[in-house]
Amino acid sequence: MGIGHGGSGLDLHLELAKNAGGVGRALEAALREAMRSGRLAPGVLLPGSRSLAADLGLSRGTVVQVYAQLAAEGWLTGTPGSGTRVAGLPAGSTGEERGGEPEHDERTRTGLAADGPARRWEADLRPGRPDLSSFPRGAWASSVRRAVSMADAALFDYGEPAGVPPLRAAVADYVSRTRGARVTAGSVVITGGFSSGLALLARTFHRLGVRRAAVEDPCLRRHREMLCAAGLGLDPLTVDAEGADPSGLRDGTGVVLLTPAHQHPRGVVLAPARRAAFVEWARRGDGYLIEDDYDGEFRYDRQPVGALQALGPDRVVLGGTAGKALAPGMRIGWLVTPPALREPLLEVIEETSAAVPVIDQLALADLIARGDYDRHIRRLRLVYRRRRTELAERLATVTATPLEGVSAGLHALLPVDSADRERRLVAAGEDAGLRLHGLYTFGYWHAPSDRPAALVLGYASPPQHAWRRSLDLLTAVLQAGP
Repeated sequence: MGIGHGGSGLDLHLELAKNAGGVGRALEAALREAMRSGRLAPGVLLPGSRSLAADLGLSRGTVVQVYAQLAAEGWLTGTPGSGTRVAGLPAGSTGEERGGEPEHDERTRTGLAADGPARRWEADLRPGRPDLSSFPRGAWASSVRRAVSMADAALFDYGEPAGVPPLRAAVADYVSRTRGARVTAGSVVITGGFSSGLALLARTFHRLGVRRAAVEDPCLRRHREMLCAAGLGLDPLTVDAEGADPSGLRDGTGVVLLTPAHQHPRGVVLAPARRAAFVEWARRGDGYLIEDDYDGEFRYDRQPVGALQALGPDRVVLGGTAGKALAPGMRIGWLVTPPALREPLLEVIEETSAAVPVIDQLALADLIARGDYDRHIRRLRLVYRRRRTELAERLATVTATPLEGVSAGLHALLPVDSADRERRLVAAGEDAGLRLHGLYTFGYWHAPSDRPAALVLGYASPPQHAWRRSLDLLTAVLQAGP
């Protein structure tokens, strides 16, 4: 059925299937198919409900109900005065549904079949992600408006590779105030998130003659890959209840990557004696430490532990990100660099054109300077603390195994009996529409062999309306005991 609509200037071709459970269900199915196939792309403005109803010969109420249902599922988005538009893919849908590249081929990574129809995920407990629905849209929009209207025109030119001065000053104040770091605006370098900063640092260290890096074991596989891509060999460091063990450092190692405030993924805090030992190693051997402070603001049982950088600002690169507090898609982070590394790092940034867009930088500077960033984090801290407590209480009803790690961050570790059981639980979660990560299934171990197995549960990820459902699915998967 061809539909011409002058109000939006859009022609739609929708086939309303007969026997689809009524005209409303038929319209839902037709619109879903058009969006899933890519014929209706994200951002496309749909006809108004009155116009579409007239074109199809349906009641306006039927069209309104269909739009509302698809909006609730994440297919559509509506803004007063702007009409109804096609949203991005609903949470958990893959790019393959619209003919694009999937963000990650998780079926391949878990060893599951890559064939078959694309899945619609009911719940997402992947770690390292905040609740995206919590993004402070109003405050961010206000900061963007102020940034654009009030900034000196010179700031919109090709900027300094280190980042715009207002954001470097705001970050310096924020990190000094909240993380106890020793930092000035001149030591801050703005990056496209921590991962981008790590890739730039790896290239910088290789250029300075470093050939080996030490990493925590377990750690994010992506970080290992970035270091290797820059030509650095890797030495794994055992992680126990006191964090990474410096006794495993080998001769020839020039840099160590650490997550001291909340080890990812095991959730332990680097003990004071080991902090001192790492800094002493760096000073004694002309080495450096990279401190990934990815979620240091989120400590729930007591005050957050201070940054390791304060013990050795001449030997520690402190990396932070707005991605865990705001959204990963922000792609804004920072490095607090020792003086000796600043110029070599800036040379690499210029060579790779890795600068962050100026307007985004200015908006974040405004958000921090006005206190909106702090207020947002305080709100999230209350939400995530409550979720972690609820997660622990719910798990206690189905397993005697407690969560590992301190009460902090956006994830917690649930040990399981074996790597095989971990893989079966992740697979069972997928069958139930629940996205799960595990130490083995997502490559956290440097060289997996008889290492502990566990689920890495990201309790911050689900939007608030889906949190209870996420807990229900998780407990059902664990009770089934595959």
